[in-house]
Amino acid sequence: MAGHKLIIITAPSGAGKTTITRHLLRHFPKDLEFSVSAATRQPRGNEQDGKDYHFMSPDRFRELIVQHAFLEWEMVYEGKYYGTLATEIAQIWEKGKTPLLDIDVKGAIHVKNHHPVKAFSIFIEPPSLEELGRRLRRRGTDSEESILARLEKSAYELSFKEKFDTVIMNDDLEKACRETAEAIARFIHS
Repeated sequence: MAGHKLIIITAPSGAGKTTITRHLLRHFPKDLEFSVSAATRQPRGNEQDGKDYHFMSPDRFRELIVQHAFLEWEMVYEGKYYGTLATEIAQIWEKGKTPLLDIDVKGAIHVKNHHPVKAFSIFIEPPSLEELGRRLRRRGTDSEESILARLEKSAYELSFKEKFDTVIMNDDLEKACRETAEAIARFIHS
């Protein structure tokens, strides 16, 4: 599978990576396929198992860690695991498409370090931590305590942005979507 490519989108929580990821999937329907991550958290809102995440128990997730079933995995928050199943990537490659991974910063660095040539990594940067806090509060899905923890983690994650192939500032969503699509088009067709 040496010729296969991967695209990684990462960002602090609330920076817009999921919205940008959805735009990319609409923009490149023949080239990209969303890599559904595994997660031990509960579904939020209208999230569906197998479409948004592969929801599983922490025990099942740990079993898969022992079986080396993940391309990458992290305990992102205490007791909450997220990871990319190697079988998910293989199935997308078998279809002749490029997997699009929407994953956390540590996982993105891990994948990029293990696949420095075939992986193209994009860091979506929020305009400021203050704006990030406003976006997280507008979502209405997390407690204030959870939002403060996410903001603290986001400040730490921003320190790693230079480790990625490109950084896209999301201060204007339409512009960020366009710039991300242009960068991906160059990578896919290189």
